This record gives sequence, C-alpha cells and structure tokens, in this order.
Amino acid sequence: MSVDFIPNLSSSEPGEVEEKFASCDTGNIISAFLSSRDTRPPVLPKELDFKAIFQAPIALPSWLTEEDINYYAGKFNQTGFTGGLNYYRALDLNWELTAAWTGVQIKVPVKFIVGDLDITYNLPGAKEYINGGLKKEVPNLKEVVVMEGVAHFLNQEKPEQISAHIVDFIRKF
Repeated sequence: MSVDFIPNLSSSEPGEVEEKFASCDTGNIISAFLSSRDTRPPVLPKELDFKAIFQAPIALPSWLTEEDINYYAGKFNQTGFTGGLNYYRALDLNWELTAAWTGVQIKVPVKFIVGDLDITYNLPGAKEYINGGLKKEVPNLKEVVVMEGVAHFLNQEKPEQISAHIVDFIRKF
C-alpha cells in the first residue's frame, strides 16, 4: 500500500483506507489477501474503487476454507483494519526503535524457510540477501529453504512439509 495513502501514523483512528475497506465485504478482502499469488507489493491507490476489486468472492485454495475466512472476517469486523495497517504506517518508526540492535548477529542455529511466491521474498534485493547476505547477520544459519509454489502463509499452505522441516532441524541437535 502506498505510504501516502495511510498517513495517520500518530493516530489509532481509522483513516481513508479503513473507510474504503469498510465499504467492501470483509470476507472478500481477507480471501483476496490470503489467497493472492501476486508477488508484487500490494498497492492500492487512492483513486481505486475498492468495491470493484473486492466485489466478487474468490475461489479459495485447498488450504483455506470458508470457515477460516469467516473466522478472520469476524475478527476484522470487530476490530477493523487499523491495527494491521498501523504496522505499515510505522515502518520507519520500527527501524528507529530497533536501531540499537543494528549489526547485532543472531547466533543461535537457524533454518530459514520462505515461499517463492511470498511478497517479501520478491521485494528488490530480498532473494540475494536471503541467499547470501543473511549469513553475515546469522552466522549459524544452517539452511535456507525456498519452497516452490508457496506464498506467505507457508505453515497453512504446506503444513506437513513445514512440520517435517522443523522436526528435521530439531533432530540435528
């Protein structure tokens, strides 16, 4: 989402984007975000008609049920989207608050697992960093696993494979 579209960082009050989300079916919004396979960052320009995007229900992937969507939609209907959006509103602040840990290495053994369709994996420079530069920050990085055909919710999309990776990693100790 473009930063200029979510400007009220210092407020917990809903902004423009929340108003636009409120005009749409929450279940359709949740379905669209959870089942997306678009590896580009989500950008929702101000002039975009959200109702047109989130109008029709989306065919859910096998790992995501209507019951799941109803659960998440019910929670977002209670709380709104402000909390989640505030994470993105505060990205610069998060960097400032964690500045004291810049350069500190993670020294415990690590197995890093990511989906090849995850938006964060496809941000400019992320693949190169994960497959090369991460080792400098995490010197005890044992393995990087890039799962094919998997997006951001890998523990839901491929639970058996994720569990096997975790068990395999733990057994090495």
